[in-house]
Amino acid sequence: MADQPTPSTEASPEQILYAKFLEIGMFIGLVILFLTFAIYVFGLMKPYLPLDQLSHYWSIPVHEYLDEAKIRPGWNWVGLLGYGDFINFIGIALLAGVTIICYASIIPLLLKNKDKIYAGFALAEVIILALAASGLLAVGH
Repeated sequence: MADQPTPSTEASPEQILYAKFLEIGMFIGLVILFLTFAIYVFGLMKPYLPLDQLSHYWSIPVHEYLDEAKIRPGWNWVGLLGYGDFINFIGIALLAGVTIICYASIIPLLLKNKDKIYAGFALAEVIILALAASGLLAVGH
């Protein structure tokens, strides 16, 4: 029986860097979520939808909700950030996009280590996730 190399249980520098960015992004995103929720709950900013009408909107399908509330789908929520019930989207968008930042952060390290194939995979992941998040590749709905 030939000696087989023992797999390492230690994280690689790329994994540590990815995890570091993930931890920071997650922490910032959660802090933003808590702050923006507090702003909404304590009424520090006027909501887009009056609180007394919320129960009506909760009971209808999303397409009807968007039509009745005059909300366009996609990234149009950015134009509604002046309202208390839309500012929480900032934290949600950050948490959803932190993976892109994590992959982008390891590309220079992969290239420095001459790991061009993994760098290419990471770059492809950044491009695909960024395109998907942009809405440019929207198919269907």
